[in-house]
Amino acid sequence: MQRGVLVMAVALAASGCASSGVSSEPNPADPWEGFNRRVFAFNDVLDRYALKPAAQGYRYVTPDPLERGVSNFFDNLGEVRTVFNSLLQGKGANAGNSSMRFLMNTTFGLGGLLDPATHAGFIADEEDFGQTLAAWGVGEGPFVVLPFLGPSTVRDTSALPVDWYTYPLTYVEDDTVRYSLRGLELLDARASLLDQEDLIRGDRYSFIRDAWLQRRRFEVTDGELGDDSFIDDGFDYDEDAFAE
Repeated sequence: MQRGVLVMAVALAASGCASSGVSSEPNPADPWEGFNRRVFAFNDVLDRYALKPAAQGYRYVTPDPLERGVSNFFDNLGEVRTVFNSLLQGKGANAGNSSMRFLMNTTFGLGGLLDPATHAGFIADEEDFGQTLAAWGVGEGPFVVLPFLGPSTVRDTSALPVDWYTYPLTYVEDDTVRYSLRGLELLDARASLLDQEDLIRGDRYSFIRDAWLQRRRFEVTDGELGDDSFIDDGFDYDEDAFAE
């Protein structure tokens, strides 16, 4: 299960699924490439000098069992969003499984730190409002890189407010607690991707863009990738690489 809308982290995760470089041809999904590259460069500097070192420090001082517990905790919060969007898409079974995951992990999993629901056989595909808009027939629109958030599309960007308000952390009233949890969530997500960055090949921007688009379309179509002539034949999507 993913957690939240940590899009920059998701982009780096996606890049870890490719085994070779991507095509150098212009991608028709990216008509704003000049602008996007400038925002990407800004985000990359921010990550290199702030987020990545912090994530490395977090991983160094955090025992593996605790790190897994933190990831489980934020994954569990994301079940609320999944239930909401599954219902909007008419995916009753997924909504039911996600509801059971949230109830079981919250009650028997120490507030979500443990994941007994998976061991009990309750598995759900994460759904967000961008996927709901796609199910309703809204086109993805051009690829866009958002400051701080990273890769997105026009459709996914328009979905961000709904995703924000269907995530439980939004309703934590204490600012210190809310910001602390958000920071911990970002650190944990970034730390989980440290081992995957060495797999990036060729032009970093193109690789991450094409890999992110490939993965996002996989999520939107529930695993039906389809053809994309702008991804090399060597691109190998491995769903297991995204399992946490």
